[in-house]
Amino acid sequence: MPKIYIKKPLGGMVIRNRNAIKDVVITSSGIGEPSVYHALIVIFLEFFAWGLLTMPVISTLNQTFPDHTFLMNGLVMGIKGILSFLSAPLVGALSDIWGRKFFLLITVFFTCAPIPLMAINSWWFFAMISISGALAVTFSVVFAYVADVTTVEERSRAYGLVSATFAASLVISPALGALLMETYGDTLVAALATAIAVLDVFFILVAVPESLPEKIRPSSWGAPISWEQADPFSALRKVGSDQTILMQCVAVLLSYLPEAGQYSCIFVYLKLKMGFNSMEVAVFIAVVGTLSISVQVTLGYLMRVFGAKNTIILGLVLEMLQLFWYGLGSKSWMMWAAGILAALGSITYPAISAFVSIHSHPDRQGAVQGMVTGMRGLCNGLGPALFGVIFYLFNVDLNDDMLGKPDDPVQNDSNKYTELIPGPPFAIGALMVILAILVAIYIPDKHNDINVNRTSSEKKRASVDVQYEIECGNKSTSPLAPLMRSDSMAQL
Repeated sequence: MPKIYIKKPLGGMVIRNRNAIKDVVITSSGIGEPSVYHALIVIFLEFFAWGLLTMPVISTLNQTFPDHTFLMNGLVMGIKGILSFLSAPLVGALSDIWGRKFFLLITVFFTCAPIPLMAINSWWFFAMISISGALAVTFSVVFAYVADVTTVEERSRAYGLVSATFAASLVISPALGALLMETYGDTLVAALATAIAVLDVFFILVAVPESLPEKIRPSSWGAPISWEQADPFSALRKVGSDQTILMQCVAVLLSYLPEAGQYSCIFVYLKLKMGFNSMEVAVFIAVVGTLSISVQVTLGYLMRVFGAKNTIILGLVLEMLQLFWYGLGSKSWMMWAAGILAALGSITYPAISAFVSIHSHPDRQGAVQGMVTGMRGLCNGLGPALFGVIFYLFNVDLNDDMLGKPDDPVQNDSNKYTELIPGPPFAIGALMVILAILVAIYIPDKHNDINVNRTSSEKKRASVDVQYEIECGNKSTSPLAPLMRSDSMAQL
């Protein structure tokens, strides 16, 4: 019988009927069959290690760059984000050939490589964080791994588990890291985080089985990686070809640019500008993270009640309000209110992905999702750099040395700018989100290019977003094969 392969645009491949394909064998060097739980453990250990360093990193950043803390934070995270955006398609395409396990090992190793340097040399630590972005794309490979081991019906739940595991890893770890830092110092926290990172690498080597059957990898089809697969801008160049998709991508750009900038600096801002101590920041992360997980559970209900488009607008309004609170607030309770709004506003981007899936032509699902995620990936690099530059232009930089110098001219100049607006980048970001709301309002509810007279089988294929390929002699890879970024949450 012919072999039937199912390809997801994410680059992951799933055997729809495993019993029907007798000659596909996964050579496993791990423990047990490949499963979602292997991926969950990898994600949890990686970001638990980084979560421990949340407070020590802020302290080290302030000590290393006392005069331009926010600017350097933005540049470090901006360079990391841009490198991740540039490398993610190539890493995904190569993982289709060499397998997921190898690239899980590579991405986790490079993501965690800067950790031990924090206790050795802070300059090398931040330099390594920046350049590690070239291979720090664990989320992309993890989502492909999950796609390999799940059916279409199971995939949404599995992706939700991955996102929830990421959030869970950051609920406890910042508070634990802050407590250990205050009791034993930064060095012990860095050592513990390094040990957990090493454990994660060891777990991948020993316990994680390969998820991609060798016989259905593109290399066995004799198809080399094309430039289009590795080009991070290929999806972005197609944005203008469809007005509806163009409007969606503009809304993503205007809203996610300030959101990415906020994620990169909010914990530094709370501690150095708003006067939060280390434990308060850790509790803030835990509460907002827990609330975000709870809100995600209600997303399906909100979309059924309000519809995908109105849910997007609701999320954008909440994002605008929380950015204004962060920008104009000067009291700690205002920051807490903004954090709650930020958790509630986390429904925006899942709603955008759902809207794109529902209102796009079935044979363009992967390309359209690639445009949106490509835009978000670009924002992950530009947002932190933008916020850092705005902080610098408004002379917003506060550190422990400045607190004792009320007559310092730079500090007085900073106070003059920030009496009315303590956080200028957040306020400017809120204005950008207002523009995003206006764009979202005019996005058509229905896509004109969708043929309403499709057969039931075509509609079913559109809903599950799967491409079937029958091996009949000629073998080719789809241009949608490269892995697309899904790690917008993974900003430290």
